Amino acid sequence: MEIRWDILAEYAPFFAKGTLLTIGLSVVSIIIGCILGLFIGLGKMSKNKWIALPFNIYVTFFRGTPLLVQILLVHFGLVPLLLGETNGITAAITALSLNSAAYVSEIFRAGIQSIDKGQMEAARSLGMNHQQAMRLVILPQAFKRMIPPLGNEFIVLIKDTSLVAGIAVKELLYWGQALQGQYYRVWEPYLTAALIYLVITFSLSLLLSKLERRLTTE
Repeated sequence: MEIRWDILAEYAPFFAKGTLLTIGLSVVSIIIGCILGLFIGLGKMSKNKWIALPFNIYVTFFRGTPLLVQILLVHFGLVPLLLGETNGITAAITALSLNSAAYVSEIFRAGIQSIDKGQMEAARSLGMNHQQAMRLVILPQAFKRMIPPLGNEFIVLIKDTSLVAGIAVKELLYWGQALQGQYYRVWEPYLTAALIYLVITFSLSLLLSKLERRLTTE
């Protein structure tokens, strides 16, 4: 098999733009997913079953259905319903964020519940209300334990962005498919895309490992 370096050079700028969009989609989606996930996780922990019910349904739906189906529902259904017309990037961020929030909520819930109940009691005895104790005492301790699973979720999300190529969002895999469709070549476009994904995820894994070691030594 002879590698066509000329077509890789031709598509290099497009792969670069696709990589930047992939990273951008991932960062924005994980930030939104973490914010939503925190509220959903706290909602699931409510002692009132009627308050917790919609949060449980949300998590069950998004964890129990394929992400690709969710992307198509958002792209062809939710976004046109809200905006009057669809938009690929808006749909991608929305679907990825909603999906990520379901998994992040479980990470937050498990992290918070892993903290000894005596910590909350001690904070309350010092005059803090529940919200202050959660924000100043429980969450900072839980966050250190949540770094590894949150990092794994971010890595998964980066790879999941490849699915939005199905709604013509011009991220990394989209340009791999474009190259394959133009030149009828398989190895060059898809191996290039796979290598770029590998570099991104491996670099992130190293960064998260370093951050985790630093937090555990503090």
